Amino acid sequence: MRIGIVCPYSWDVPGGVQFHVRDLAEHLIRQDHDVSVLAPADEDTPLPPYVVSAGRAVPVPYNGSVARLNFGLLSAARVRRWVHEGDFDVLHIHEPAAPSLALLTCWAARGPIVATFHTSNPRSRAMIAAYPILQPALEKISARIAVSEYARRTLVEHLGGDAVVIPNGVDVGFFAGAEPKAEWQGQTIGFIGRIDEPRKGLPVLMRALPGILAARPEARLLVAGRGDRKEAVAGLPPAVRERVEFLGMVSDEDKARLLRSVDLYVAPNTGGESFGIILVEAMSAGAPVLASDLDAFAQVLDGGAAGELFPNEDAGALAAAAARLLGDPERRAELRERGSRHVRRFDWTTVGADILAVYETVTAGAEAVAPDDRVGLLGRLGFARD
Repeated sequence: MRIGIVCPYSWDVPGGVQFHVRDLAEHLIRQDHDVSVLAPADEDTPLPPYVVSAGRAVPVPYNGSVARLNFGLLSAARVRRWVHEGDFDVLHIHEPAAPSLALLTCWAARGPIVATFHTSNPRSRAMIAAYPILQPALEKISARIAVSEYARRTLVEHLGGDAVVIPNGVDVGFFAGAEPKAEWQGQTIGFIGRIDEPRKGLPVLMRALPGILAARPEARLLVAGRGDRKEAVAGLPPAVRERVEFLGMVSDEDKARLLRSVDLYVAPNTGGESFGIILVEAMSAGAPVLASDLDAFAQVLDGGAAGELFPNEDAGALAAAAARLLGDPERRAELRERGSRHVRRFDWTTVGADILAVYETVTAGAEAVAPDDRVGLLGRLGFARD
């Protein structure tokens, strides 16, 4: 099958959607499909052979963060050329409601389109105002996927229609097989995320750190991600700062090794999350997880059965839970075992097969579906109606 995948966000800046697109493309290529990915990228960015650059992206405030998107007349021309030359059996676009390559592809495309919605955010006036502009493009979508029930709910409230829920995928074996690093072991707490993006929750974890260390003086915090390190620890006493180690940006291999090494992975995110891929990666690596009780995180952690939850933005509750878990190796072992079982449903062998089934359904065409089954199937996949 010839598959075209559109990544809305810049390939230069790592993020959950970019990783999802990359891993999906590589999974499909391993299944002998012909895959091309269109994504924004700077001229000097090294790209995998399956990625086509649509030009440089510009930063745009979006969903409580800053997204690097590509949109405009030049981008539209590049999209049309890529679609024409690719002659794809199916196009898979991501985040079509954003002002991005995905929306441009909707306008340019002819043939089956699958759209994945990653975003979860409150109903906004901007989205309501933009709907008349988005509607003609979104009506061309053949099937809709949401990465979580929370993302599906956002889609229904904002744009109407429905979607089948297929979670983000992870190569579970890659994380499970990583070698722990000795210097990252021993009463260590891990955090991976952008340091200077408040919704990733590092300030909450920093406020909790003195309480954690009061109960567990030997504990350390390992922080991986880009951002201002000095600003991150500015409010901490000097003795507490010494227990924080910043690793900067880490490779995929070192991220897996970090998650295999820590005694506890903490996800203190405060909002704007529709899934929580880092939780899946941590569970895959065998790290016990403690996360804020966002709806999306609770769903990923099976309501708290596969990892513990604390009240969102409550640094005191985070400190108490982290200190308790660091002092309870039996509970950590229980969480590790439950997480390792639960995470199998997110492996690419399962997720990739589910996505491919959607591709095959839309390419076969709605006319191939038996009349008695058509309404139920179309409703489940979120097909647009004429």
